[in-house]
Amino acid sequence: MSETAKPNPPHAVPEPGPGAPTAPIAIAGGAGGASARLDIAPVDVPEGVVDRLRATVPAVTVDAADRAEASRDWWPLAMAWATEGQVAAMAAVVVQPDDAAQVADVLRICNESSIPVTAAAGRSGVCGNSVPLYGGVVLDLCGLNGIENIDDQSLILDVLCGTFGDWLEHELRNQHNVTLGHWPQSINLSTVGGWLACRGAGQFSTRYGKIEDMVVGLDVALADGTTITTGGSARQATGPDLNQLFVGSEGTLGIICRARLVLHPAPVHEASAAFGFPTFADGLDACRRVLRRGATPAVLRLYDEVESQRHFNTNDVSVLLALDEGDPTLVTAMMTAVYEECRAAMQLDPEFVDHWFSRRNDVSQLEQLIAGGLVVDTMEITGSWRQLPAIYTHTIDALKRVDGTLSAGAHQSHSYPDGACLYFTFAGKPGTTPEEKDAYYRAVWDAGTRAVLSHGGALSHHHGVGLNRARFMREALGTGLDTLIDIKRALDPNGILNPGKLGLPSPFGPNPFAEQSWP
Repeated sequence: MSETAKPNPPHAVPEPGPGAPTAPIAIAGGAGGASARLDIAPVDVPEGVVDRLRATVPAVTVDAADRAEASRDWWPLAMAWATEGQVAAMAAVVVQPDDAAQVADVLRICNESSIPVTAAAGRSGVCGNSVPLYGGVVLDLCGLNGIENIDDQSLILDVLCGTFGDWLEHELRNQHNVTLGHWPQSINLSTVGGWLACRGAGQFSTRYGKIEDMVVGLDVALADGTTITTGGSARQATGPDLNQLFVGSEGTLGIICRARLVLHPAPVHEASAAFGFPTFADGLDACRRVLRRGATPAVLRLYDEVESQRHFNTNDVSVLLALDEGDPTLVTAMMTAVYEECRAAMQLDPEFVDHWFSRRNDVSQLEQLIAGGLVVDTMEITGSWRQLPAIYTHTIDALKRVDGTLSAGAHQSHSYPDGACLYFTFAGKPGTTPEEKDAYYRAVWDAGTRAVLSHGGALSHHHGVGLNRARFMREALGTGLDTLIDIKRALDPNGILNPGKLGLPSPFGPNPFAEQSWP
């Protein structure tokens, strides 16, 4: 390994945050006076049903401010609506169960009365995944939190779905000397259930995998209140993997209450390096070669020239950050492969990695930009190594060609042997009226997404679909969407679970974000 590599003890795990949802932006005029932005007739919850819910769950509220806050997430479009005193849609009731049995009881009551139920916890999603599009009940799962068991010999964790990520990792590292290895940018804002519902990815996914790679088993409550347990044994062959049916289903097929996840020994060693490439394509090819050799360093994070300048004040260079953690012998091997495949690149100061590390979970800038009148968002997708250069070029061009775009850049954030995730960021100022902002937002998402899909990329890597991407599901899945609809009908015949998401049809009325209709 090069002498310029920087071996260190691992970065310290920061103290956890509040362990509760963090509001993305203040609602103008106060949450108690918020109104619904979307013109969709909400489903009310009759008083008799509210009484039944209160007899089942200790925490039930119909307070206007509580309902408004529980009905939104970090979707940037809806954050702009908040500056106008609006939320996307409004639940009629917020219910917070204490355990999985209460979750099942709530679903049973709502299913019998055909009332929509939208599961939520940290509410950190950025695609409107936890917006109660048709009103009804928001099922706040934050009451289901904590570690239930750690099998240190087998390295398996039993954890409740409402557990916030920073609290989980802090306890794993400091009390048990293990790690999940899952560290998304939203770790202070998000929960285990949210990661599973949207197929989340942590920033160290090249070493530890995405959340779907960590799942051993799940406890799930179905729409009618039936509860099931999936998986449970390593690499079992007992029919299809039901874990993966619910991972990524965004609460539309069942409510994940508990998970069994794979752990790793806490890292004892860390090394980092930084490189500069003449072009983004050159950097992508270096990442590909590293993975082709079988090396899986925790981080291979490549910025194009636009984002390199913004983050590191570099000129005409694409910055690659490399970091690995774990057993010293393995870290040395991984970083040696990185250096060998980056030998033609410019070696940069490894302090670039520390600069990124100190800011990697900071999401405060989003609120500042939106409050300042800009329309901003990120679009993360995935594609094969062969496709990625064309996806990058054509998508950046498509974003820039939309009237009102001020800037568009990208970075590669998660690498795998067969491909990687590109994370596009755009900012625009199309006008001052809400209608102009909405029109620009839709146009830029249409342009960028269709550029990705037309060049063989996938719709999402880890943010999921929610409302914002629902209109692209037919293009992304083709006739596979019909199979997903059939599964939805079988598991949720009354369509109560998170209706309107994933481009699925809803029995509760039209969906402005999808073209499917309920049969």
